[in-house]
Amino acid sequence: MPTAQPSGVVIPSVDGKPSTSALGRGVVADALRAVDPVGARAAESATNWRHDYLPHFRRLVEAGLPSRDAALTIARDGLASLHERMRYCDGTAERPLTDAFEQAAALQEPLATRVVEGGGAPQTALILPYRGRRLEGEDLLRQLDTWVADGVIEPSCADAVRTVAANPDWLRLDGHRVAVLGAGAEMGPLRALLRWGAEVVAVDLPRPPIWQRLTDLATRSAGRLVLPVSGDEPGADLLHDLGRVAAWLAEIEGRLVLGNYVYADGAVNVRVAMAVDALTQWLRERRPDLALAFLATPTDVFAVPDDVVDESTERYRTATGIGRLRRPLRVLSAGRLLTGNYPPGSYPGINDSLVPQQGPNYALAKRLQRWRAAEARAAGVPVSLTVAPATRTRSVLKNRLLAAAYAGAHRFGIEIFEPATSNVLMAALLVHDLHAGRPTRPHPWQDEAHAAAHGGLWRQPYSPRSALGIAVLLGIGAARG
Repeated sequence: MPTAQPSGVVIPSVDGKPSTSALGRGVVADALRAVDPVGARAAESATNWRHDYLPHFRRLVEAGLPSRDAALTIARDGLASLHERMRYCDGTAERPLTDAFEQAAALQEPLATRVVEGGGAPQTALILPYRGRRLEGEDLLRQLDTWVADGVIEPSCADAVRTVAANPDWLRLDGHRVAVLGAGAEMGPLRALLRWGAEVVAVDLPRPPIWQRLTDLATRSAGRLVLPVSGDEPGADLLHDLGRVAAWLAEIEGRLVLGNYVYADGAVNVRVAMAVDALTQWLRERRPDLALAFLATPTDVFAVPDDVVDESTERYRTATGIGRLRRPLRVLSAGRLLTGNYPPGSYPGINDSLVPQQGPNYALAKRLQRWRAAEARAAGVPVSLTVAPATRTRSVLKNRLLAAAYAGAHRFGIEIFEPATSNVLMAALLVHDLHAGRPTRPHPWQDEAHAAAHGGLWRQPYSPRSALGIAVLLGIGAARG
């Protein structure tokens, strides 16, 4: 019997039921086909996508390295495949995704607008909460230097934050309207932007606890919160009300920054990520002023610069602590534990930090955002995409294995950030990109590596998955202690 399909933006059905595995295999194969036909056939022939997806997502990066055109072809073909395959369901039948926007014209009641004006004084200096302290001025600059020395953030990330700290008048983002999709997300910039006196256009689910919390926050802040309202209920569901959200955002005055901070569990993550991408395309056709903002996950595959490879190689050579057990552990594990992060002298390096437990749906949802960033940047759209550090968010810590890995990560030179620190750091990088822009790079991988705050995953000695099991064991032991 066919499985009942949810409404809104949906995964396409195969043999009467939604199949995220068929979608992932097909999209990865389509993305690779023109550049790497062998890789495309390998993806199509994967028999257990849930467990087989890791090398194929790595191949999507490797196949794009020979040229800018190759990388952009992969991005454009992957996006085209998603838009062709994903569907909009009106409750009775699956239809093309564009029908989500056509339906909006038939609805009688557009979304209304409510504005919450903050009554607080704006924060006029960049202040970073960190381990119980509030870092500003020289304290902030010293912490940036420490992170660079420890390999936690890239030097270009520290440079960007220093520039914002030296230009505190940038924090208000005068002239910009930042649309935060997923306004209640722990990793979003909403709190910091409101604190600095910016105007934030907030979109999140119509759930009263979310909006009570956000309106209370806005009232105490120095900023301005703009939110959609249907009847008397604030909020809007991107999956089911995409057309009305699009029409509402199209009418927002001022230069609009569309910030993608949405997240959901499992297959819903792909659906909501795709809803945002469809919204992005629709708005770009109607708003030439549109800028885009994304946070990339560090638990993905990235090409990294020569100096990253060299530093990681040297750390592997001189490793102490757990590194003293490297040889016996490698012998006992048949070479699977504590392997080097990169082959020495292999430039650019490939940092493969995919975590199997996060699954192929998470990988696809995050990869399509990187594809959109690369495609839009090549088309001349202002884009802020930053690799964010691993952070102790509720969505991560509810997975006991990942929570244990985070608890043991410091043994390998990886710093796990608290949400309050990540929020401000990422918001500062967004402010930098909107005011100063980003340098033009020859290849999309270099755009992604610029100003990355990967938490140490790129420069630590070991291949992340080869250290994951040990980090979990050490983390469980620490928790019990």
